[in-house]
Amino acid sequence: MKAAIVSSAGQTPIHGDFPEPAAAAGESRIEVTAAAISHVVKGRASGAHYSSSGHFPFVVGIDGVGRLDDGSRVYFALPRAPNGSMAERTVVPAAHCVALPDDLDDITAAAIANPGMSSWAAYTERAKLNSGETVLINGATGTAGRLAVQIARHLGARKIIATARNAAALDAVSALGADVTIPLVEDEAALEASFKRQFAEGVDVVIDYLWGNSAERLLIAAAKAAADAVPIRFVQIGSVSGSDINLPSAVLRSSAIALMGSGIGSIPLDRFIACAGDLLRAAVPAGLQIATTPVPLADVEQAWAEDDSTRRTVFTLERRQA
Repeated sequence: MKAAIVSSAGQTPIHGDFPEPAAAAGESRIEVTAAAISHVVKGRASGAHYSSSGHFPFVVGIDGVGRLDDGSRVYFALPRAPNGSMAERTVVPAAHCVALPDDLDDITAAAIANPGMSSWAAYTERAKLNSGETVLINGATGTAGRLAVQIARHLGARKIIATARNAAALDAVSALGADVTIPLVEDEAALEASFKRQFAEGVDVVIDYLWGNSAERLLIAAAKAAADAVPIRFVQIGSVSGSDINLPSAVLRSSAIALMGSGIGSIPLDRFIACAGDLLRAAVPAGLQIATTPVPLADVEQAWAEDDSTRRTVFTLERRQA
């Protein structure tokens, strides 16, 4: 069968032939129709992601949309290695499949699942977001950040604060539901002052896609502005701006900040799958928006290099006729 194959760390996937997978007991065989590029997929292909196995060759892709042998349309996650979602067929544990609502098309479902689940799981499983609370999203202009804004509104956030390095892109985030926007282009003192104003007014949950300097400034500002030990749940999801920060120990001692992560390993897998189902069922009723670029899987090499954070590249596969 045809698939997108990585033969060594850092190699761009190539479109080639890979052995046909056979489902074992407790597994489902999927006829794949759509699978999207994500930061995790790229990280695993490069060998840099913390969940990378280091074993080659393998088919890239951690999730997608397809049909079971009985024709049922499903979203699926985490195929059995070395199989991946960017192939004509793959195999996954049956428990990793979620039925798709009829009003959600394959391309949108494949595009929205991974970036949307990053914040849905962070809000519902880690931060335990309550209706009426205030959310600050650090790094809100990529596909995941834009969905985080929309999902926060859907889940009942009273006020949404969005930050980003691209000041112009924040206008679009305002249109999606952000009440306050903060460009990450000021000097450190000015940026910290902007953050402190928001924390002084009250922030319950921070969703962080950037880490690095802006996360440092957020945490320090939150500690300085906090009054009466008001709890702040800071959920770390991504590290676009850097994998490390310098955090003074006094920040955690002098505040009621609860610092936690959300990702593979921090939430039980069955809960991640359940979150995916909740997200996909909510996508149409909530009016969640995501920009997509559908590309035939045969064009994976070119599309891989051109993928960016503003649109979700979704590889499409034609179903074989019975």
